[in-house]
Amino acid sequence: MHPIFVYLRRSIKKSFDNLQNEKLKHNLLQAVPFWIGSLITGVLAVMYAKLFTWGEKLMNFIIDWNAWMIFIIAPIGFVLSWWLVKEFAPYSKGSGIPQVMAAVELANPKEHTKIRHLLSLKIIVFKILSSVVLVIGGGAVGREGPTIQIAGSVFRKVNEYLPDWWPKISKKNMIMTGAAAGLSAAFNTPLGGIVFAVEELSKTHINYFKTALFTAVIIAGLTAQTLAGSYLYLGYPKTADVSLMVMFPVILVAGISGILASQLSVLMLAINSWKKRLKTDRSNIIFLVISALIIASLAFFVNREILGSGKELMERTLFTDDKHEAWYMPIFRMIGPALAFTSGGAGGIFAPALSAGASVGSVISGWIHLTPNETNVVILGGMVAFLTGITRAPFTSAIIVLEMTDRHSLIFHLMLAGMVSSLISLMVSKRSLYDALKISYLEELRVERKS
Repeated sequence: MHPIFVYLRRSIKKSFDNLQNEKLKHNLLQAVPFWIGSLITGVLAVMYAKLFTWGEKLMNFIIDWNAWMIFIIAPIGFVLSWWLVKEFAPYSKGSGIPQVMAAVELANPKEHTKIRHLLSLKIIVFKILSSVVLVIGGGAVGREGPTIQIAGSVFRKVNEYLPDWWPKISKKNMIMTGAAAGLSAAFNTPLGGIVFAVEELSKTHINYFKTALFTAVIIAGLTAQTLAGSYLYLGYPKTADVSLMVMFPVILVAGISGILASQLSVLMLAINSWKKRLKTDRSNIIFLVISALIIASLAFFVNREILGSGKELMERTLFTDDKHEAWYMPIFRMIGPALAFTSGGAGGIFAPALSAGASVGSVISGWIHLTPNETNVVILGGMVAFLTGITRAPFTSAIIVLEMTDRHSLIFHLMLAGMVSSLISLMVSKRSLYDALKISYLEELRVERKS
């Protein structure tokens, strides 16, 4: 280890040894790793967000310069993104949330050594590189799920680097807290981060790590705000003077979004299962080039909004007079993620799921001639419902959309959308996309260990 780090560790130890209150000393030592992990997570989340946004802008710049370029950048982006993951960090593919869920399950005395495959410094580097390359190529992916795996990796490494004399911290609590901090920093939604940790990750009693969880989420969020400014992920859509009757279109959109999201999950799992038959690099590259050309053709000949995370679609439908999408946009916003998410490159499904739900709400509100403010409520309901259909976490979905738009008056509308979608989704498939992928990763790692 570098002499500077050795000196710092000795200095810190000497300072703590001078404290007379043993309980205070222990509590401080327990808290410091969470604080350090949160600060690093906040910095990385902002840097990654800026890089990802730059990638989307570069893609749009290239296509604005010459629309035919999509037929070149899409195949290159898809293949390069897949190759980076395959060659350097196989478990950095896809969202990152199933990998964190698997890591939480592996955080036991018998299997904890396997966590390094799912959460590591190498994962951080290639998660960022692969997802940015994929989005430059027009991949319909987001950065939020990847930020959660990045944060889990940061917290794991901080825990690993603690000296032997430091009080031991539960690996499981460290990973779950990191994931919550990652979501908080990615969306600027601290409550969403806490609810996500409890609803999606935690099988332990919240009392065991509630203080660490709350402080980590706050520090990561404040760090991100300090660097990126205080912001809402989307903004303040107008939803005033909406009657109670808007509940009915919200329920309708939530039901449709729940069905579509569950079917999208089933489709993506089927593509993943089929892809396992592709044993050679050549067959994988052929699949990726065909997928990229399908997306490129739809973007060039029909509508460019199939490309990227879909944030522009959400902002346009919520904040301009151009509120109603063409009937095919929900299908496009499902085809894009289906092909990009199963490409084998890195990239999340949070933002694409939100944009798919927004397009469902936009189309249906146009069909039934709702007012602009009612349309906004239905679009937000669709966003919650589609995300719930993917994650099966209705409270997390509702809180995230609530915080990213600051529409606290809609809490009941959004929770209703989440609950309706959750019930409908269960009828389509019992297991969520994340659960199915988590089980797949666990099986792979356990088979590797035995062999």
